[in-house]
Amino acid sequence: MSAPVRPPVRPPLPPKPPARARRVSLRRYARLFRDDILSAQPAHLYRAWMAEFRTPFFRSFLCNDPSLVRLVLKEKPDDFPKSDRIREGLAPLLGNSVFVTNGETWKRQRRIIDPAFEGGRLRDTLPAMWAAGQAAVARLGEKADGHPVEIEAETAQAAADVIFRTLFSIPIEHDVARAVFAEFKAHQRAQPVLNLGAVLPLPKWVPRFHARETKRTARAIRGLITRLTAARMAEIAAGTAPDDLATKIMTTRDPETGHAFDTEEMVDQVAIFFLAGHETSASALAWALYLLALYPDWQDRVAAEAAAVLGADRPDFSALKRLPVTRDVFRETLRLYPPVPMMVRAAACPERFRERDVPKGAQIVLSPWHLHRHERLWHSPDAFDPGRFATENGKACLRNAYIPFSAGPRVCTGAGFAMAEGPLLLALLVRAFRFETVTERPPMPVAHLTVRGRDGIWLRVTPRDG
Repeated sequence: MSAPVRPPVRPPLPPKPPARARRVSLRRYARLFRDDILSAQPAHLYRAWMAEFRTPFFRSFLCNDPSLVRLVLKEKPDDFPKSDRIREGLAPLLGNSVFVTNGETWKRQRRIIDPAFEGGRLRDTLPAMWAAGQAAVARLGEKADGHPVEIEAETAQAAADVIFRTLFSIPIEHDVARAVFAEFKAHQRAQPVLNLGAVLPLPKWVPRFHARETKRTARAIRGLITRLTAARMAEIAAGTAPDDLATKIMTTRDPETGHAFDTEEMVDQVAIFFLAGHETSASALAWALYLLALYPDWQDRVAAEAAAVLGADRPDFSALKRLPVTRDVFRETLRLYPPVPMMVRAAACPERFRERDVPKGAQIVLSPWHLHRHERLWHSPDAFDPGRFATENGKACLRNAYIPFSAGPRVCTGAGFAMAEGPLLLALLVRAFRFETVTERPPMPVAHLTVRGRDGIWLRVTPRDG
């Protein structure tokens, strides 16, 4: 008698936060939202093309229909500017940065910033990225003894190191860089997702309330960045400035007005570079390492590819194109755990979406988190499958339902930077170490400023043999 056939063992699904009950009071929703943006949302958003949310203070429309996403981001972006309510929460740190501005101010800022991140300039950042990656390997090597390591702390330091090396040609060990990094961690703990200005459409004369620690850490960070910026302006004037991103941006003049950034404007931009380039990269890299620990077969493929492509010396920039497996792993990580889970726009004029009237001033919410896991768009949306991007479904969704960096004119100016930095750091780390999950400390995604692990992301790290 033959032995019974056992069903194939299905690989575990990556962690996903539970959804809330479909109907809750506004007070309950605000409490859930403050604790975690993701678990505050109902499950039907993973299937809905659009959902309307009404309160006594505003109306909100979450749009998953790819045609609506395309309309808002690409076809009529001027009709859907960034919501001022997002500015309210981030103003103490970001000031008037490109992340929160609209209209002509935003267009002028992008004309100055964008040239620094064009292809040729991006190629010039590889030595700094490589040095930061090697430093991250060295730091993690001191902890790679098989005991649990909180990997988000490691990726946060690595991502911050990349930012300081590429922007100001200084490592994370520099005294000012180290101080900014420390204050930023304190700012993350103090900065709430919601404040009064983010929830209510208050008149401009009503004071906005931020926690004392939020304001203190923001002042400290901006003061430290001002020191770096002022010193760089002096170096530019003396002709001794290094040829890095800060020098490029500070010496670029708006081709239409002839004006460059002054110190205050540059501080605003550096603050968002640090927030976007450090916070989001740290999140994506930590989740990528966790996913590879959860799926060791993919981890071995990345390690083999990295060993074959990356030598001991810094590679040519073209080598990054020879890391397709690593790139697809990072791309799939951004699908499952987009660092910025929701983007909010405001309707500048009345619109009509899917046979519903959208009044002027309504919030338009675009959710990479829900769009990337939409059950009507993606095959096996909650599964980790880097190979999906070679399928017809994956290719179609990449074009129409994949926006980790937004899209259209307001696409993240550092998208190319992130897609070079992420796979490179991932390849260097996985080439050097083996990562394993810590069964007793599974991570649960939560979203505040970005998608992170509620209690961190813990992994066992050991040197990789051979």
